Amino acid sequence: MRHYKRDTREDYFEQFGDDENFDAAYKKMRRIKGFYSHLRIYVIVNIIIIITNLNRDWFGRGADLYESGLLDWHTYSTALFWGIGLFFHALSVFGENLFFGQEWQEKKIQKYMDKERSKLKK
Repeated sequence: MRHYKRDTREDYFEQFGDDENFDAAYKKMRRIKGFYSHLRIYVIVNIIIIITNLNRDWFGRGADLYESGLLDWHTYSTALFWGIGLFFHALSVFGENLFFGQEWQEKKIQKYMDKERSKLKK
């Protein structure tokens, strides 16, 4: 797999040369890809952990909702703490513009300006 990655990078390198913009874009792409891999693993592992905890408790203690593990802290604690780490990973990859970034602000400003223009034309 690493050989394929190296060949792919070398193909792009031949096309773009020693371009700093390409290097920055390539690094950004790798960071985004790493985040989505982390997210995928987070979802898969936590689904397995939660189902395992619920099944263990369900068969072990009976079918009562409160005794089944559905409301137990340990069933969801891994997902919670790992989710906090995943949130900070998202911030490090996407930056501070994750929620209300510059692009979002520009779209909202444009939307309100268009709305005001349409009111003035009437």
